[in-house]
Amino acid sequence: MRSTASAPDRSAAWEVARPSRPSRLAGVDMAGFRIPFTPADGLRIIPHPAVTLIVEFGAGAYVLDDGTGRRRRGSALAGPGLGLGGNVRAWGGDVSCVQVRLSPTVAHAVLGISAADLAGAAVLPLGDLWGREAARISERLDEAKSWAERFALLDSALTQRSSVPGRVDPEVAWAWRRTTAADGLLRVEDLASELGWSRKRLWSRFTAQIGMSPKSAAKLVRFDRAAHRLVAGERAAEVAAESGYFDQSHLHRDVMGFTGATPAAVVDEPFLTVDDIAWPTTARRVTAPSATARRATARAATTRRHSPGRTSPVSYA
Repeated sequence: MRSTASAPDRSAAWEVARPSRPSRLAGVDMAGFRIPFTPADGLRIIPHPAVTLIVEFGAGAYVLDDGTGRRRRGSALAGPGLGLGGNVRAWGGDVSCVQVRLSPTVAHAVLGISAADLAGAAVLPLGDLWGREAARISERLDEAKSWAERFALLDSALTQRSSVPGRVDPEVAWAWRRTTAADGLLRVEDLASELGWSRKRLWSRFTAQIGMSPKSAAKLVRFDRAAHRLVAGERAAEVAAESGYFDQSHLHRDVMGFTGATPAAVVDEPFLTVDDIAWPTTARRVTAPSATARRATARAATTRRHSPGRTSPVSYA
């Protein structure tokens, strides 16, 4: 499917590719991008509730300003909430990359580094984690003849590296999935009660293993769902009322806090408007882990061109 841009600075469409089949790894999703150029003031990075892996390839290049004055180049890894406050931006031209989104509950098992190690939306050059293998994978992605081949290659590489034991308790993993399934609208007390844990115990374990508190995670998920509803064209008052905000001004403050942009402006951000193609919505049913499961765990490509438009919510459970 091809479409044309709706604004002068987006006259060249993004190429967005999706795998034709799910990853062999649970909690892992990916999409491919070719971005001709970024706006003069940079591409605003919108926070979302997933660990992000960006594997760059090809002749083009991008620079990521992490908001502290440091600039990162090339393939990188970042924790949930990257872009908080609207201060993280990317610049580049003719950028080609595969972006992988991972549930924080599987990040350590797949990547060898936990979401907690990336707390504060820290950005880590992939070479610091994978050494020379990072450059070799980029080269192989560039040599690949199709997006399907690139997705298969990267999925295989991630699968081969996924032998590291996970560091997330089944109860914490369930609490994360429950939070995302409820669009961030469950209270911490209710999560703890459903698990049979104290609030303090859940707060401590969750924060240590996910890298953010249960309350912060819920706020990030709530924002993500609300932002996508705004992009889908729903009225701000309706979104606020149905997304757990006190009123429309509360929603306005939350969007400003996460993105540095007003709700009216954020709906045109490319990293939100492209989600209907790159990260389509998937429904999930979440069941609390049984005592047996807890004990056992304790023991043990379709390609499209797209110019930013309207989209629907997406899950990162």
